[in-house]
Amino acid sequence: MKRLGFCILALVLAGCIENDIPYPLVECTIEEIAAEGLSGAPAIDLAARRVVLPLEETTDIQAVEITSCKITENATVTKEIVGVHDMRTPIYTTLAIYQEYPWTIEAQQTIERSFTVAGQVGSTEWDPANLRAKAYVGFEDLSHVEVTSLKLGPRGITHMSCVFTDDLNDTNLHLLTDFAERGGFREVYATYHGREERWMLVVEYTEIKVSFTKAAPWTHSAWLYADGLSGTKLGFRYRPEGEAEWIEVPQEQIVFDGGSFSTQIKGLLPETAYEAVAYSNDDLSEVQKFTTEPALALPNAGFEEWSTPKKALCPYLSEDQAFWDTGNHGSATMGVNVTTNANEPRPGSAGTTSAYLHSQFVGMGTLGKFAAGNIFTGKYFKTDGTDGILNFGRPFATHPIALRGWVKYRQGQIDEIGSSPAGMTLTTDDMDEGSIYIALGTWTPAEYGGTAESPVQIRTKPIDQLLFDKNAKAVVGYGERILTESVGEWTQFTIPIDWRDKTTPPTHMIIVGSASRWGDYFTGSTQSGMWLDDLELIYDEADLGENR
Repeated sequence: MKRLGFCILALVLAGCIENDIPYPLVECTIEEIAAEGLSGAPAIDLAARRVVLPLEETTDIQAVEITSCKITENATVTKEIVGVHDMRTPIYTTLAIYQEYPWTIEAQQTIERSFTVAGQVGSTEWDPANLRAKAYVGFEDLSHVEVTSLKLGPRGITHMSCVFTDDLNDTNLHLLTDFAERGGFREVYATYHGREERWMLVVEYTEIKVSFTKAAPWTHSAWLYADGLSGTKLGFRYRPEGEAEWIEVPQEQIVFDGGSFSTQIKGLLPETAYEAVAYSNDDLSEVQKFTTEPALALPNAGFEEWSTPKKALCPYLSEDQAFWDTGNHGSATMGVNVTTNANEPRPGSAGTTSAYLHSQFVGMGTLGKFAAGNIFTGKYFKTDGTDGILNFGRPFATHPIALRGWVKYRQGQIDEIGSSPAGMTLTTDDMDEGSIYIALGTWTPAEYGGTAESPVQIRTKPIDQLLFDKNAKAVVGYGERILTESVGEWTQFTIPIDWRDKTTPPTHMIIVGSASRWGDYFTGSTQSGMWLDDLELIYDEADLGENR
C-alpha cells in the first residue's frame, strides 16, 4: 500500500486540541501475524483493517493455525486471534484501547484443478462451488471419450475414486471413457483432509470447431484469444483492414492451453483498423475487427506550466487545465511550498524548469508535521482540520508499457519520525528513500471515495485513513521505482508497467512522485529532495532502452 504524507496545517495549530476529548486517540492495528501453511507473506491492509492469509494448496482451510499475532501495545481483542480457525469464513475481531477498531482476517486459497479430454474445444468450465466441471468436444459419440488429465484436489494428498475403481489415477483414467451412458457425465469422488467431495464431470458436444473469444488492442500490439479443437493445428492470421493478404502468426508466438490459445501480435500502428481470424486446421472463425489505441501523451510532462492561486504554487496554468497537483495547497497555509519549479531542467531539455520535491518540517517551533515533497496526477480536494484530502487519478484509457523520465535525488538521513509502516521499525539511523510509481486501473468514486475525474481519495489523517493500495482489484497495471541512494546527476529512468489484466481497458491513471517514501507515516528526512523532468509514456517495445 502507498499514500503520500502530505502535511496540512491550520494557521493556529494549538486550536486543534479540544478540551472535550475525554481520551487520546490511539489507533489499534495488527502489526504482524504468522500462520502455518502459508504460500507467502500475510497482507496487512491498515486502511481497510484487513489481513489476508495466502494459503498453500495443501493447507486445510478448515483448520488454519495462526501461530502469532502482534497488535498495538496494550490493546485488547474481542476474539482471540492465535489458535486454530476454520477460515472458510473470516475472523471478525475488534481491537481497542480507548476507541474500538474492527478488523477482519481472511484466507485466500487457490487449488489448481484439471479435467481435459482428447478432441476438446476450448478450455474447461469450472464451477467449484457446485463441484462441477464441463469440457466441450467436437464429436457427437460420447461413448469413447479419452480423459487426458484429471486433478480435483490439492497435489499429493488427494485420493480419487469412481464406480469403476477405488483408486482412480493417471494410469487408469481410461475407465472414465463412456460418458454417453450417463447422459454426458461421470461422478468422481475426491477425498482430502479426511473429507469427501462428489464431483460431476460433464462432456458436451459442440458444433463450433473454432471461435474468437476476445481481441484486446493496445497501441502497437493486440492480444488475441480463441477456442479451437485440441489435437488440430491452431493459430491466428491478421491484416490491416482492407488489405488482401493475411499475415500468419508464428506458432512459437502462440500460447496453447488445451483447446484454448492466445497470442500478442506486435508491430501494429496506432489508431489503425485491423482484422483477424483464428483457425483449427481448415476451419476458420468469424473475422474479428479491432482498432488500436492512440499514443496519448502526458500533459505538462516537462513541468513548464505553473501558477500561484491562493498562495499555493501549482503545476498548471489554470484549474480547468490541471493534470498534476501537489500538497502545496495545505503547506502553503504556513507559507511553505514543498514542491516548486526549479530553474534546473535536465540536459537537452527543450524546457527551462523541472519539478523540485523537497521534504520539510512545516510548522512553528515544535508544532507542526513532516511533509514529503510530492507531485501526483489528480486534484487536491480540501483541507480537513490540519489534514488534507486528495483525489488521485486522471481519465486515461490506453495501455502504455512504461513510464520514462529524468530524475535527480538527494537522499537524507531520517530526522523526522511519526510512525513506521507495518512490519518495519524506522529510526534516525536509517536513510530516507524516494519513490516514483504509476498505476492504471478501473477505480470508481463509489468504491474509492473520489470523483469521476479523480476517483481514488487519499486522506493524510492517520485516524480513519485511506491509503493507495497497489494490489487493489481495480489496479490492472502497475510499476514503481524506489530510490535507495542519491542520484547526483540527471539520470534517465524507465519504469516498466506490469499489466496484470491485459484485456480490461483502464479508465484512469495515477502517477506519484515523492522525495520521502514513508511520508505517509510523517517519517523521512528534511534533507531529501527529488527533481523530475520530461516524463513520457512508452507504447512501443522498440522504444524501450537499457536504462531502467
